[in-house]
Amino acid sequence: MDMRIELILLPSTDVDRTKAFYVDRVGFVLDHDVEPGNGMRVVQLTPPGSACSIGFGTGMIEPSSPPVKGIHLVIDDLDAARATLIGNGVEVSGVNDFGGGVRSAFFSDPDGNSWELQELKL
Repeated sequence: MDMRIELILLPSTDVDRTKAFYVDRVGFVLDHDVEPGNGMRVVQLTPPGSACSIGFGTGMIEPSSPPVKGIHLVIDDLDAARATLIGNGVEVSGVNDFGGGVRSAFFSDPDGNSWELQELKL
């Protein structure tokens, strides 16, 4: 039996601000931004090269829900990714070197949902 994670829902207090952050600053691809009715809005974005997307909007998850923490973006070049994000106005932590070819840095979206950029060179 296959089990795949394909969508992670994030709380968002301002859908347009969240969408702009991920598309314009982080570089995620906009898959959908639809309003199917009854006040619902569904925004789905996918990181380049990923099989898993994120979703947020109205009528999906309470904006007051606690932020989602510790989502990992596995990348090939941490230094280049940090430089790009910082150049786009994203606050990114310094690099943590865990040894053994594992390095990481962290950033959060405007609602406190947090991400780890993880470079694995094993």
